Amino acid sequence: MKYFNELNLMPSLLKSLEEEGYQTPTPIQEEAIPIVLDGIDLLGCAQTGTGKTAAFALPILQLLSTNMQRGRNRKIRSLIITPTRELAIQIDESFKAYGRHTGLVSTVIFGGVNQSKQTQALQQGIDILVATPGRLLDLMNQGFVHLNDIEIFVLDEADRMLDMGFIHDVKKILLALPKKRQSLFFSATMPPEITKLAATILHQPQKVEVTPVSSTAETVKQFIYLVDKGNKMPLLIELLKDKTIKTALVFTRTKHGADKVVRILNKNHIKAEAIHGDKAQNARQRALTNFKAQTTRILVATDIAARGIDIDDLAHVINYELPNVAETYVHRIGRTGRAGANGTALSFCDAIEKEYLRDIEKLISKKIEVVADHAFPLMDHNPVKPPKQEQRPARNAGTPHHSGAPNKKEFIPKWKAKMIKH
Repeated sequence: MKYFNELNLMPSLLKSLEEEGYQTPTPIQEEAIPIVLDGIDLLGCAQTGTGKTAAFALPILQLLSTNMQRGRNRKIRSLIITPTRELAIQIDESFKAYGRHTGLVSTVIFGGVNQSKQTQALQQGIDILVATPGRLLDLMNQGFVHLNDIEIFVLDEADRMLDMGFIHDVKKILLALPKKRQSLFFSATMPPEITKLAATILHQPQKVEVTPVSSTAETVKQFIYLVDKGNKMPLLIELLKDKTIKTALVFTRTKHGADKVVRILNKNHIKAEAIHGDKAQNARQRALTNFKAQTTRILVATDIAARGIDIDDLAHVINYELPNVAETYVHRIGRTGRAGANGTALSFCDAIEKEYLRDIEKLISKKIEVVADHAFPLMDHNPVKPPKQEQRPARNAGTPHHSGAPNKKEFIPKWKAKMIKH
């Protein structure tokens, strides 16, 4: 096993990694970073959750640092294309975290929001652009983005690009790139059309292939609470009345969501703090220290901020929102049940998130036990057709109120009841 300081990374990047709490690279990072640093094209067969963002972000930051630009005259020298807004935001957050001591500037552009903030950032001058295909083409057509100076191009999640119908947009973007460049291509699967696309993008690439983490520890008991989105907070507060939950790591998908959960928990006299990308490093470290010392009972985290968290005796992980990437679930709940200790993972799933739940169960090859007899049973079944096992009425749940108000009652959570029996 190697350490990051054995991968020929420059001191400013090692400093950022240390601040983020990382010491050892994942398999794809260990294999890919030296290849990219040597300027060689890369074909990476890897899924989200394997650490591939750092596998390309770290060497890109190092390569661009050898020839720094300043101010508004900066040209975009690296372009990362990814299929979804969520992934684009996460990748940009990673570049900002790892590159905080380099002086390099990154920004992210995606559709579905007003473009003015994005165009302002572009006009200030940037080195690294993370983008979804549609918004990138739109801003290229308007003259806000020029790709003539791209030195390193990354196509991320290529197979999802294909599934989502973005391949034609990607091909248009490729025509605007300089022929002389370094290209990095990542895909979880390699169907024929993706293999063909890779061949047109890459020049004498080296291939790196890693198996995704797809199994959960047997020591972690997993339970799902089907609950309406609006009742997640009352359910969380209800569960935390159980004093045997001394501490819990709670996951949300967004920074805004994390702050909101913390605010409401504190109002209900449950000491909570958040860690995410908008928090200063010292504030994040302080929150983590308080959590480890159990002066803070609940730590609310986004996935990118939680990567450096390593707590040996953490007994509970709560997924307030299910992740939209199945591998992320495995990483989240892997924070408990360490070193043979028992852990409990409680996940809240609203009607829309059932699609994420199906992906998770497919990945881990098991059905997660549903807690049917809880205080806030799911009433809104409409957004996504539920799997058959979830169509049964909740045991002892009573008759739902037509007003939509939760049918609250005293209960012992099934995960706790099992422990009581033993």
